[in-house]
Amino acid sequence: MPLFEVPDGWQVQAYRFALNPTPAQVSAMESHCGGARFAFNHMLFHVKSVMDQRSAERSYGLNGDELTPPVGWSLASLRKVWNGRKEAVAPWWAANSKEAYNSGLDALARGLDAWSKSRSGDRAGAAVGFPRFKSKARAGKSVRFTTGAIRVEADRHHVTLPRLGRIRTHESTRKLARRLETGTARILSATVRLTGGRWLCSFQVLVQRAIGAPPAHIARSVHPVVGVDVGVKDLLVVAAPDGTEVARVPAPRPLTVAQDRLRVLQRRAARQHGPYDPGTDTRREPSKRWQRTQARIGRVHAHAAAVRRDAMAKATTALAQQHQVITVETLFAAGMRSKGGACKRGLNRALGDAALAEIRRMLGYKTVWYGSELVAAPRFYPSSKTCSACGGRKPNLTLAERTYVCEHCGLAIDRDLGAAINLARLGDTRTGETGTGTGSGPAAHQQGGKGRGANQKTRPAHAGTAGGCEASTRHNTTSGVGQTGTATPQGEAT
Repeated sequence: MPLFEVPDGWQVQAYRFALNPTPAQVSAMESHCGGARFAFNHMLFHVKSVMDQRSAERSYGLNGDELTPPVGWSLASLRKVWNGRKEAVAPWWAANSKEAYNSGLDALARGLDAWSKSRSGDRAGAAVGFPRFKSKARAGKSVRFTTGAIRVEADRHHVTLPRLGRIRTHESTRKLARRLETGTARILSATVRLTGGRWLCSFQVLVQRAIGAPPAHIARSVHPVVGVDVGVKDLLVVAAPDGTEVARVPAPRPLTVAQDRLRVLQRRAARQHGPYDPGTDTRREPSKRWQRTQARIGRVHAHAAAVRRDAMAKATTALAQQHQVITVETLFAAGMRSKGGACKRGLNRALGDAALAEIRRMLGYKTVWYGSELVAAPRFYPSSKTCSACGGRKPNLTLAERTYVCEHCGLAIDRDLGAAINLARLGDTRTGETGTGTGSGPAAHQQGGKGRGANQKTRPAHAGTAGGCEASTRHNTTSGVGQTGTATPQGEAT
């Protein structure tokens, strides 16, 4: 993100294009990535050496000005020290752009800052360790350009980067080029990265958007408020507050589909001359065939990630364009996949393949683009454990129970559909509090849009609650988000 304040009506957006470089350009990009890695490792070694020296001097009884002067951890301080040492440690530095070394120093500054804040408790989330040296074999190859000749050529099939020159792209750059020509976009930086055996160029762009004004050619859905339940079997289940199933998009599960191919390639790699001797576990030079097999494995994983990202991008775009209020869950996806998390053995791969948290991340910025509103339910809101007809709670709901059977009113409904209905009613209540909605449904009244739902006790059944009749009927409607599957058998609410 840029360090300056984004003007009103403008947003920071990324455009990524696959490159088709020549062998000479590939060599130049690898040289720039190597320069960034060298600057990172050299300055990290220098920082650690100074820290160890000061620690040793304190053990000798030295204090204050008697200690070795410390090295600043900011980007400006690290760059100043690097400029004074690069002639001696890297006499070849002029072969690359200065932005290559600045990329490595910026990564080191961010890592040191994250470790310092995590250690002092100023940084939320999991603990961050001290930066480690980047290996040539395992570290990702990337370099970021912020100054110099960074532009998209008028022919729509070339980009120009500092010291790398004019590089052809696999795909057309017209979407970004048109904005640049009309003055509604400005390039801030460009990042070149090697992913899955393919070089990609990502432009960080300041884009002017008409916030709050959805496109005129997009017809709004008849359901302005919807709830979205994400899962492993279905990518997302969309429902309205009245109990209508708006859409059901099956999960693509690209990693599961690619398992047969990965299994063959990984077995082949195990039989080849890898970097470690299985008998002595010592480091050795891997064979060319092992390296080619690893490249194929990387391409399979990259293809699976691209399929997953494409499905999510299309589904979230349709949601943001066709509905006014979208309610989603707040999931702790990392905790679900951890050893002590809620997931059972065998679900780690499925949860990783589903990328549950990515839906909310994409909706976060797309709802701003298209003038919609995103409502995030509290983390412990019991959307799956609450009956969508009477509002009763079922505390002991296992993952194996795919059909929710209410113990109070006897309603039988698909588990994911019931959760989506409860989320939609929660969003309807939230918008009702701000004057943009009405608010209805037992889930809305039970949660009230506040507090932690997991701490609330089971409510008794309420006969005639709004939404009970709608939830007990069958619906088979479609939306631009996707197609609904077969109707789910549901019982009559009593």
